[in-house]
Amino acid sequence: MAELLLKERIKSWRASILPKSFYLRRTDKVAEKLLGKVLVRMTPEGVISGLIVEVEAYFGSEDPASRARKGGDLRRTLYGDVGLALVYGIHRQWMLNVVAHTEDEGGAVLFRSLEPLEGLETMREFRRVFKDELLTTGPGRLTKALGINKSFHKKPLYVRDHGLWIEDRGVKLREDEVIRGFRVGVSEDLPTPYRFGVKGSPFISRKF
Repeated sequence: MAELLLKERIKSWRASILPKSFYLRRTDKVAEKLLGKVLVRMTPEGVISGLIVEVEAYFGSEDPASRARKGGDLRRTLYGDVGLALVYGIHRQWMLNVVAHTEDEGGAVLFRSLEPLEGLETMREFRRVFKDELLTTGPGRLTKALGINKSFHKKPLYVRDHGLWIEDRGVKLREDEVIRGFRVGVSEDLPTPYRFGVKGSPFISRKF
């Protein structure tokens, strides 16, 4: 299968930040629609960005793998305003999510992998690796490559004010380009697969 490089399909003239309303629908629908969008980080070293190629949807307390089951701030954030970053640590790595759900529900989308787009030299410096396929392949690598930490927790991703946002640059995926699988590293999963990826992308973290 030929490698699929989404950056070759970008229409920069169509670049626009995703509005808050984008995240106000079923969490799995938001997850799927985030594929092909661009996660952008503004740093003192310049712009870093990558095309979203792999995500996972997590729901409210009824989901056995959801952070909502832990209660406290993570639960409140996951059930709170949509479009906010939800950042938590695991295995000494930061996990970046965006809160997304319908009214009176809870949910968030975990960013698992990006296709590097801008600021590769800065990513390499942050990660101390030089193979592009390893820079942002996996949720912990992704946050390290973009310099994302707990300071972004609860910051809105639909404005540029905090140096982290999500854009649409005109990449449109066909239905047959989206693949689904079960979520990675969970001890108990739902019967429906809620991991989404771009078929053929060399930047997927785990095989589907």
